[in-house]
Amino acid sequence: MLKALKPYLQSMLAQREMTFWSDRAKRARKMDLPTLRDSRNKARALKTQLDDLLYVAEGRLALPMEGLNIFPTPHGTDWSWRPELWRGPLPVKGLASVPSQSKLGEEITLFHDCNYSELSLRQLRNRREEDLAPYGLRMDVFAFDGSFLSLVINLPKDAITGLTKSHLIRVSAIVETEKPLEIFGRLNVVHGPNTEQVVRELPLNQKEVVVEFDMAYTNLNEKRVEKAWLDLIFEGPEMNQVVVRDLTFARCPRAEM
Repeated sequence: MLKALKPYLQSMLAQREMTFWSDRAKRARKMDLPTLRDSRNKARALKTQLDDLLYVAEGRLALPMEGLNIFPTPHGTDWSWRPELWRGPLPVKGLASVPSQSKLGEEITLFHDCNYSELSLRQLRNRREEDLAPYGLRMDVFAFDGSFLSLVINLPKDAITGLTKSHLIRVSAIVETEKPLEIFGRLNVVHGPNTEQVVRELPLNQKEVVVEFDMAYTNLNEKRVEKAWLDLIFEGPEMNQVVVRDLTFARCPRAEM
């Protein structure tokens, strides 16, 4: 009973507090000086707390909302997805000196063949006004003595349910780099004993990168599709910082040829 009344009581106390200070403000010009001085000191203390609340509230409310999964998709889209790392906070925010096959969250895995890892991964909070994704991924690469570096994003079951050769899978990303490098996307689709692979280079000269993987140019066995994932492959990544502000997927029918 008391728990149910708590919001009501808090509301009443807040209203009484507001009425009290409204009355003090109206009487300020006619107050005796000791009362005015006491009111001023209390008002300053309250203002400090209110300023702190407003600072935190305005900062948090200006950020993209956690869990947000809204983004533009092509006409006719029958499946779309933003991976968990870009949607909400992960239990483990980052990894340093990352060994190969390390996971950040349940969907992202880093692969490399370095003898000594000078790589780090970290989830960061997006704070720019134009960001739709609440979170982003930062990868710092220092010395790199390997021959390959890739991030693997495992696609959910929904991505391959009903997948046919008439589908396009579209990947959109917002990528920032300290210095130019090449990034390739490789879509892998397992069907029975075979794996179809489609490779596209990400055009990093664009603010938002968009690439499409056309299933019509594969030998996909539509009845045996088992799983799919995307490799993001980084060429010459040493001494660079890569920030993936957003990463989204959409599946839609291709135009008839």
